[in-house]
Amino acid sequence: MEKSRATAQPPAEKQPVDVQKRVWAAEERARMIIESVRDYAIFMLDPQGIITSWNTGAERIKGYTAEEIIGQPLSRFYTPEDLQRGLPQRLLRTALEEGRVESEGWRVRKDGTRFWADVIITAIWDASGTLVGFSKVTRDLTERRHTEEQLRLSEERFRLLVEGVKDHAIFMLDPTGRVLTWNPGAERLKGYRPEEIIGQHFRRFYPEEDIRAGKCERELEVALREGRFEEEGWRLRKDGSRFWASVVLTSLHDSVGHHIGFAKVTRDLTDRRRMEEERLRLAHAEESVRLRDEFLSIASHELKTPLTALQLQLHSLRERLEKLDSKLAGKLDRASRSSERLGDLVESLLDVSRIATGRFDLQPQRFDLAEAVREICERIRDVATKAGCELILQADQPLMGTWDRLRLEQVLNNLLSNAIKYAAETPIRVSLAQEGETAVLEVSDKGPGIAEAAFSRIFDRFERAAEIRHHGGLGLGLYVVREIVKAHNGMVTVRNLPEGGACFTVRLPIPSGAPAQEPTPQTEELH
Repeated sequence: MEKSRATAQPPAEKQPVDVQKRVWAAEERARMIIESVRDYAIFMLDPQGIITSWNTGAERIKGYTAEEIIGQPLSRFYTPEDLQRGLPQRLLRTALEEGRVESEGWRVRKDGTRFWADVIITAIWDASGTLVGFSKVTRDLTERRHTEEQLRLSEERFRLLVEGVKDHAIFMLDPTGRVLTWNPGAERLKGYRPEEIIGQHFRRFYPEEDIRAGKCERELEVALREGRFEEEGWRLRKDGSRFWASVVLTSLHDSVGHHIGFAKVTRDLTDRRRMEEERLRLAHAEESVRLRDEFLSIASHELKTPLTALQLQLHSLRERLEKLDSKLAGKLDRASRSSERLGDLVESLLDVSRIATGRFDLQPQRFDLAEAVREICERIRDVATKAGCELILQADQPLMGTWDRLRLEQVLNNLLSNAIKYAAETPIRVSLAQEGETAVLEVSDKGPGIAEAAFSRIFDRFERAAEIRHHGGLGLGLYVVREIVKAHNGMVTVRNLPEGGACFTVRLPIPSGAPAQEPTPQTEELH
């Protein structure tokens, strides 16, 4: 009976031995797992923070062998700055109070180099609730931190770049078109402060007609479909004023391809557009002037030939009729003078055409300018006398130089004709003098003078002072005068005289080699 009962009972020591073996086996497997981990430093601390175990990962990351570090305090791995503020003790205290603590910071290897570590410290308790120590897991995140720091610096540089741009509005939109960011260039260009515009839809910047036409939505659709949208058009500032903008809208996606919004760059091209419009306007104007000059050239040449023939016929008839019929001869004489005026007009048109087309050539020769002035005054004496003008000449001293004689005679003839026409029945003074290396020719009168507002344009083509337009003419004579004088590297100016009347002054450089003359003017009245 006893034997049987004894046989039926299992051995008293067998079950505890098997459990112990399994515990030992589990602990060995855990140890082997921990030992095999190379990317994490995993080790144990006693309740006072003394190292009691050390795995392969800890040796690889921190540089200590197990023999060197076991028995040493946790503080071995902390920087002097962290030791000074008691960081190791504070972390253990937090782990003890809260069960675990996690932190990132600089740690120190055996060789003194630093690495950026992610640290988790966990309090370990036994079954009776007694603290047996702490487990500590450390991971080297130096490379990740470096990458993150580079990314942060890159983002910071980009932020500073965007904020430093003052000539472009650069900002972000969310996928629906609402403003997410706002740079100083956008504030300067569009007038909104960041707090006024962030969160608002970008249709704020578009004229009402574009909004009604669905332009904003269409731009987002095109940018999303094609990657970018670009155009020029009118945009609105905060104050309602318009500006001509160059706009580039770019679709943005994250690393996995999800659409996250749009980047928008806007530039104010209003000044450029105005300059382009002005350039086109000037080009059209220049083309109109070219066509006009071409017409004048053709018309003048076509008129000159029959007009010359008509003048010859009138001159021949006048000579024949002077002896037969004085009354008819008088009529022919008036017709001849009219044809001469018409001839002068055609010649002026031809001069304008030659100047405009660059075919205005000089035929310089050496001559006495004083003699030429006297001849022109003598030639125009009768016309001046009939107009009641006393012609006073001061040009007795010779003044030799090399110029185009016919053209300078044309200059004086035009100035005298103007004076006779606009200052009739007043004295006209003509003077020629030498000032250093310059010949100075002046024609002055006692007429009504010229409004100062007309000074700047009186030498332009087809320009006449408003107060003398009733005298007729095309306004070409003074333009031809200016161009002839300019062709001689000289200049012509006009001024009003204090005692009344106008004075035209022509200054011509005297070519080197011409003898300098000190003029001693003698006054001669041509009657």
